[in-house]
Amino acid sequence: MASAPSAAASTSRATAIGAVAILLWASLALLATWTGSIPPFEIVAITFGIAFVLSLGKWLLLREGIAGHLRQRPGVWLIGVGGLFGYHFFYFMALKTAPPVEANLINYLWPLCIVLFSALLPGERLRWWHTAGAVLGLCGSLLLVTGGGSLAFRVEYAVGYASAFACAVTWGAYSVLSRRLGSVPTDTVGGFCGATAVLAALCHLAFERTVVPSPTEWGILLLMGAGPVGLAFFVWDVGMKRGNIKALGGLSYATPLLSTLLLILAGRARPSFELAVACLFIVGGAALASRDLWARKALAAS
Repeated sequence: MASAPSAAASTSRATAIGAVAILLWASLALLATWTGSIPPFEIVAITFGIAFVLSLGKWLLLREGIAGHLRQRPGVWLIGVGGLFGYHFFYFMALKTAPPVEANLINYLWPLCIVLFSALLPGERLRWWHTAGAVLGLCGSLLLVTGGGSLAFRVEYAVGYASAFACAVTWGAYSVLSRRLGSVPTDTVGGFCGATAVLAALCHLAFERTVVPSPTEWGILLLMGAGPVGLAFFVWDVGMKRGNIKALGGLSYATPLLSTLLLILAGRARPSFELAVACLFIVGGAALASRDLWARKALAAS
């Protein structure tokens, strides 16, 4: 009888840890505005490289078995690197080949993908409130991205739309598949970051012109590599492996909302009526999608 409350507490704790990633990712847009003219793949290469170096420093400091963290099956590396690098590759491809408003909206399908894909996991059950909460969050994101304006999907941007959709599916699949890799230590994410940095560097050399960061920009890149492009992926791994996936999927729609609020506080965006309505949609959707956490007794009786 004592094991059920303990398991519930463990799940709630892991979900809370995973939610830290959402808070960290919310700072990414603001930090990115301070990176000047540094091209995207160069930013990815540098920040993921910083995340890997910090992971390596932690392993050496605590005298952990580095080989044990990195010696994983090829399938594990395919999922990990495919998720981290694949998401960013498709995201930047989408932004280059489609209008940013439409590309970002399609990209924000990833929390809904997480909720829907989670139903394929053993022992998971998709209820109406999970889907409804994710859809409400998507509606809120629609208001945020468009500012209450209209969308104009055009055939000539089909490649960009497909890239944005691949971006959403890639992150949704990576997040849910992480649950199947429960025996893989979270520290292995550090290896994924290192491989992602190498692949991003190759893309940078192939497609971009190198820009040497200023001292201030190096400081921003260090913050990004330590936070939203570093720690965030580790705590997200904990949440996906041991937390409530559907609740985290619904809560993820808070990322664009919190990001917009930070931009407003920093004077880089303006408050609006659409933002207030989007806030209601996203907060309401997150509460509905995470009903498992705050209404556990009601669920058990249903």
